[in-house]
Amino acid sequence: MALRPYWKGYLKLSLVTCPVHMMPATSESEKVRFHTLNKETGNRVVSQYMDSVTGKPVKDENEAKGYARGENDYVILTDDDLDNVALDTVKTIDIQTFAPAESIEWVYLEKPHYLMPDDAVGHEAFAVIRDAMKADKVVGISKLVIGRREKAVVLEPRDDGIVLWSLRFGDEVRPEEAYFEDIDDDGDPDLIPLVQKLIKQKTARWSPDMVSDPIQESLLKLIAEKKKALKPKKATKGKKSEAAEPKSNVINIMDALRKSVADELKSRKSG
Repeated sequence: MALRPYWKGYLKLSLVTCPVHMMPATSESEKVRFHTLNKETGNRVVSQYMDSVTGKPVKDENEAKGYARGENDYVILTDDDLDNVALDTVKTIDIQTFAPAESIEWVYLEKPHYLMPDDAVGHEAFAVIRDAMKADKVVGISKLVIGRREKAVVLEPRDDGIVLWSLRFGDEVRPEEAYFEDIDDDGDPDLIPLVQKLIKQKTARWSPDMVSDPIQESLLKLIAEKKKALKPKKATKGKKSEAAEPKSNVINIMDALRKSVADELKSRKSG
């Protein structure tokens, strides 16, 4: 079954406009998800909005947004009210500015989406905008309403399409100086060649397998085992082993690096 577009609208650069649609570049649908149950009955637990004064459930059609102007005093805004103040950026990505591709710091990049033409007529205009950005090694900067909030976005040409990144607001990014100021400026120059040697031995081409989730795999294995058994087996009580004396964490970094390099070479020879 084809996925529905996350957003549909228009990509605009001056007088050039084309219909586009956007899809999330990432997905969490494969993650193991749990329902909250009543352990005694096995029934699902449901939640619902309750009126804080009457204690009665609130129907979906009666839910509204409220802006507090005083204690227990709100300005009520319905979905229709919010739709009436919609900006042009609800349906149009109008590129107003370009910036060198490498000038956008990674910490501002929030969430990626794939942007592509929505019909055959718009392919040429889309391709012209994409290829011009590629040629000049720039990204487009625009705005887009996502989840009723106008967000700054970056459009990055990628292969035949464009990746649209939503950006974090400036006040959402903490300055790194506050965290890094007490770290030594320079490392020991005698240790750097050893670290470089270790890096070279451990360097490999990027693969998505490098970021697999072992906890997810363990959960799936556990769920499969639970399905086979009607009741979980009771764990047998064994004798507690005496806790080993904790070893000191103080090590000589030069010795540790030499050992790491030697172990890596040994494993490569035996492999």
